[in-house]
Amino acid sequence: MFASLKVRNYRLFFMGQVVSNIGTWMQRIAQDWLVLSLTGSSAAVGITTALQFLPMLLFGLYGGVLVDRLRKRPTLLVTQSAMALTAIFLAVLTLTGHVEVWHVYLAAFAMGLATVMDNPARQSFVSELVGPDQLQNAVSLNSANFQSARLVGPAVAGVMITGVGTGWAFLANGLSFVAPLTGLLLMRARDLHVVRRAPRGKGQLREGLRYVAGRPELIWTIVLVGFIGTFGFNFPVFLSAFADDVFDAGAGEYSLFNTLMAVGSLAGALLAARRGTARLRVLIAAALGFGALEIAAAVAPTLWLFALLMVPIGVFSMTVNVTANTSIQMSTDPAMRGRVMALYMMVFLGGSPVGAPIVGWVTDTYGPRVGFAAGGTVAALAAAVIGLILARVGNLRLTIGWHHGHPRLHFVPRDQQEELARAA
Repeated sequence: MFASLKVRNYRLFFMGQVVSNIGTWMQRIAQDWLVLSLTGSSAAVGITTALQFLPMLLFGLYGGVLVDRLRKRPTLLVTQSAMALTAIFLAVLTLTGHVEVWHVYLAAFAMGLATVMDNPARQSFVSELVGPDQLQNAVSLNSANFQSARLVGPAVAGVMITGVGTGWAFLANGLSFVAPLTGLLLMRARDLHVVRRAPRGKGQLREGLRYVAGRPELIWTIVLVGFIGTFGFNFPVFLSAFADDVFDAGAGEYSLFNTLMAVGSLAGALLAARRGTARLRVLIAAALGFGALEIAAAVAPTLWLFALLMVPIGVFSMTVNVTANTSIQMSTDPAMRGRVMALYMMVFLGGSPVGAPIVGWVTDTYGPRVGFAAGGTVAALAAAVIGLILARVGNLRLTIGWHHGHPRLHFVPRDQQEELARAA
């Protein structure tokens, strides 16, 4: 489960990310709370979130082009330093009492600009740290790392905000970047797996898009993640509506739903690390299971049953996330990896903000149960259709067999099935 941590460079990277991810979650909570305190408007909080995601939607693909041209470690040193300075800038304004809402908007947009290059660089740098054999394990542990921070960061932020104020939470996030920066500086360059970089040239963005379009295992995986991210992953909309409108509960129950889902997500990431391989059939099965569980949760009659279903939903959602990420990286030429991962992250991160107004309208108009069930139905249908497309592209056919008295479904090559039929 923790095999890739034996690699010294990855271990330094992982430990730095543990600290930095906790700081990032602290900043998210503090940022939203500060905007709400300054304006009293939930719409202003939404604007802040949108500004943080907007650069990825506008410039994400160009960021991938640059990442393919540049060395990853120096790139990360620059992007992580920029995010640290942005957090410290916001901390100083808040602690001195000079902060205004436009300062927070500006800081959110600046963080988003740094993310345009930081995300694809960080994702593709993992393969240079551990090589192809440990890539699945390392990607899974990165996800477990992020989910662990999701459990710790908001709790620490809550204590810090109520105890000493939001400015100190921003300062803590700024200082947390010392850990990943130190890890990057301590890495041994000779132990990195050398990856061929793309030379400067015209048309590299189009080249990246053509590359993805010509690879069914890439384009359909990204399409599937796009559908699930847009319609199935809008948990702030779904869970807040269930807590408030369906179960007539409060913030405590809403926090419980999120915590249980984070626990499931952490378990899903660790299980993916243990599994060792990323297969498209696992991705399709996990996406189908995810959609089915959302539909089941939508009709859950009691609060506690609904809350318990958050754990397996977290497991399956993280299985989809990790398997898609790893299979894309493993199927991509290293010289193209920055552009492909930029497209993947743009679709994955950009889907929720794009889908939130649609999901919110359905939830407001027809009720939370219909909205949640609709999100699950879209995810399950997308998984079923894309699974059939990939099977057809791969010249596979579904077969049903028996193993120890239980039915088992397999996708086998058509010519192999025909040979078995003739032999029978």
